[in-house]
Amino acid sequence: MPTSAAGTGPGSGSAPGPGSGSGSASGPGSGPGPIRGSGKGPAVGRRIWRAAAVVATAVAVALGALLATDGSGAPAGHPAAAVSDGLRHTAVEVSPGSCGRGWTRPHPGTQVFDLTNTSTGPAEVDLTDPRTGAVYAETEGLAPGTTRQMRVVLGGGSYAFSCLPDDAEAVHGPTVRIAGSVRGSGPHAVPVTEHDLVPPTLAYQKWIGARAAELARKTAVLRRAVDRGDLAAARAAWLPAHLVYERMGAAYGTFGDADTAINGTGAGLPGGPHDPGFQGFHRVEYGLWHGESAAALRGPADRLDTAVRALRDGWPQQRMDPADLGLRAHEVLENTLQSELTGRTDRGSGTSLATAHANLDGTRELLSVLRPLLTTRDPELPRLDSWLDRTRRTLDGSRHDGRWTPVDRLKTADRERLDADVSQATELLSRVAALCDLRRTA
Repeated sequence: MPTSAAGTGPGSGSAPGPGSGSGSASGPGSGPGPIRGSGKGPAVGRRIWRAAAVVATAVAVALGALLATDGSGAPAGHPAAAVSDGLRHTAVEVSPGSCGRGWTRPHPGTQVFDLTNTSTGPAEVDLTDPRTGAVYAETEGLAPGTTRQMRVVLGGGSYAFSCLPDDAEAVHGPTVRIAGSVRGSGPHAVPVTEHDLVPPTLAYQKWIGARAAELARKTAVLRRAVDRGDLAAARAAWLPAHLVYERMGAAYGTFGDADTAINGTGAGLPGGPHDPGFQGFHRVEYGLWHGESAAALRGPADRLDTAVRALRDGWPQQRMDPADLGLRAHEVLENTLQSELTGRTDRGSGTSLATAHANLDGTRELLSVLRPLLTTRDPELPRLDSWLDRTRRTLDGSRHDGRWTPVDRLKTADRERLDADVSQATELLSRVAALCDLRRTA
């Protein structure tokens, strides 16, 4: 399952519910979910909401109402164009000298801030709790001379706007207090820092190192079977080795070119499965299940073994980017939807659902190292655990007497159930990616 980057594009702001589009914050129907990360964190972290929306659309699963927001950026001084929504609107200035000016009559409930950038450069705008740093809503990429809406649900508490101009220090506006219960507020979360992510990243790197050693051992079994001409033994050894690699999905970005050498699918190569550039597990898979001789497979098996040993030996010198950890937690199952549940990566073994199961195992391992951060930030974590358990049971139902049902032989109802379960788990994992996205606070 090669890792593919989620789609990017011009976007502005975010909603706290998975799959929401531009604009930011929470409102009725948005569901409890975290805000997305800072525009000043690694670019990879900003992709997650758009990626979640693409996945949800691709599998035709509706996961809650999205917020009606204006992400286009209307000319400054014209916020009234969308006031027909019946909500109270407050014009708020965004600039280094007047961050948050205009919010003088605070009140609880669902409301809209019409943010106007009166400065000469683009800026990000966050609505925060000045005491804890928790973020309730954000809009990023607000161009000079434009207005954009920020829709929020606020209960009792203290709030302040933070204006974060590009290439300049953050400016924090005045604190505004609303009387009443804080329970009336929409979802919010304390930002995660790079320092927070270092311990789980180191723990995960250690786990990957152990898996790389296991991968080398099991790949050697496969190579030796091919070398001695025992293709039946090679077919039996192929899946156990391949599944070890599939559990390591959150580290693929750190593997670099080794990922193609070990797990390339051959897609897009001029010669297809016969192209000299096609290598790795899927090249060996193709030969084993398409009648190739042991002599023809010795070269591909040897090259696979060499690539795996190089990965094992070089891993201690590699360093994962802590900022990638949350994104990968979502991306692994996203790619499972796109590749394994469609059968796109199957090269004859019919084991795509075994791969999906391994991807799920890898996701659970990554969540285990992130859990200390998530427990206090994501109230939906038990629900995510429940859906991951349900997805595992659904996948287990496709294995009979040690053999996995090929994707194209699933009954329609079983396939729809599996698509829905993986889709829901993927959508909830987008919350994890957003919460673990590094955010700019200064």
